[in-house]
Amino acid sequence: QVQLVESGGGLVQPGGSLRLSCAASGSIFYIYAMDWYRQAPGKQRELVAHITSGSNTNYADSVKGRFTISRDNAKNQVYLQMNNLNPEDTAVYYCYADIRAFRNGIGVSRDNYWGQGTQVTVSS
Repeated sequence: QVQLVESGGGLVQPGGSLRLSCAASGSIFYIYAMDWYRQAPGKQRELVAHITSGSNTNYADSVKGRFTISRDNAKNQVYLQMNNLNPEDTAVYYCYADIRAFRNGIGVSRDNYWGQGTQVTVSS
């Protein structure tokens, strides 16, 4: 079974920084894109940052210049460095990955996987 586990969330003051990590584990054959999404209370989940297997990146306009997504393919991990945080960044942050994995009785299949989420709160 494939699992995504996020870490690194917490409470930070405006202008501060946090680094989120997401580790993928299980019978992984290949990881394609890896993304970070966030969902604030009362709002829809939104894409924050996207990184391809070749490390091409895209960002939401609201985080450009402040957030940096990166990945370590050898470790099956993706990171989100968040700088100059403001209260509008407060949300639950979710890791997403497009993974081809071994599945019992099926062989190799490609599916989308989500982590459980990590809370980021920006407040003074």
